[in-house]
Amino acid sequence: MRELDGIDPRLHTAYRVCRELNEQHGKTYFLATRLLPAEKRAAVHALYGFARMVDDIVDVDAGEADSDLDDAPVEASNAAPTQADHIAIAKLDAFERHIRAAFDGKPLGDSRSDLVLRALVDTTARYGIAHDYYYAFLHSMRMDIPGTEMFRSRYRTLDELSEYMYGSAAVIGLQMLPILGTEADPALAAAPAVALGEAFQLTNFIRDMGEDLDRDRIYLPTDELNAFGVDEDLLRHCRATGRSDPRLERALAHLIAHTRAVYRTAAPGIDMLDPGVRPGMRTAFVLYRDILRKVEESGYRVLHERAHVSRPRRVAVAAPRLAEAGWIALRTRLRS
Repeated sequence: MRELDGIDPRLHTAYRVCRELNEQHGKTYFLATRLLPAEKRAAVHALYGFARMVDDIVDVDAGEADSDLDDAPVEASNAAPTQADHIAIAKLDAFERHIRAAFDGKPLGDSRSDLVLRALVDTTARYGIAHDYYYAFLHSMRMDIPGTEMFRSRYRTLDELSEYMYGSAAVIGLQMLPILGTEADPALAAAPAVALGEAFQLTNFIRDMGEDLDRDRIYLPTDELNAFGVDEDLLRHCRATGRSDPRLERALAHLIAHTRAVYRTAAPGIDMLDPGVRPGMRTAFVLYRDILRKVEESGYRVLHERAHVSRPRRVAVAAPRLAEAGWIALRTRLRS
């Protein structure tokens, strides 16, 4: 596998586990990763594997968490913290201690979580990624678990939401920058990278509004919704009856316009990246932004159906960029 060229053969199994997690759970993300230069893909898979493992602990819809951390299931909490919430907190605390020990050089075993961490530690060292980014991600994940000091199930303003999005989205862009490489000063590329992570996250919040409501979560700022006459009772009524409401449609149109503005802030950053990674990042950019269009085309029915980009559309967007990526790779090899 060319993705593993130059990587210690003892780590190949670990990186393959991360790749399998990406391929299984991150369809659009995995497609975009396939458009990156082969030598960069394994590191991106490692970042995805780490994030996915944390999701498996925190996300009540993700199924069983890694069995070597704890076999107990994690379920949603609609009120006071449940035993499952306390189990999730304990798992996340144990996982963070495990990560810190791994970065300090503690030997890792052969469990799935340890294999993912092996790849993560190697990627982090090779690309000089700041450890604090991972801990910021864990902080935001704790904000999703009832019983933690930082738990939030509602966000009143976009400023309040920004604390959550820093760890859940912005740091993803910052982790990726050293792997992708930049032609511009990395400091200049950081702000667009942060904006792209936030744009992706806001898109998720809009797309997943119904599923999040079932989990007693409202990520879209309540002040923004209330400005259009949308309160929680209306959301739950629409969710229960399968009906839409003009007030909700107007609120979502406003939030989609805001999210598109964040995409526009992020767009110049793609041209700051290494030329070989631009086709893959443009693919991710276009396909994720397309989710907003699908929400509009559905009549803003995010409380009733999950907007997704069709496979033919994904292929249509990716195919020309795959050719572009191939040409860039060939040109690079001819010059070397």
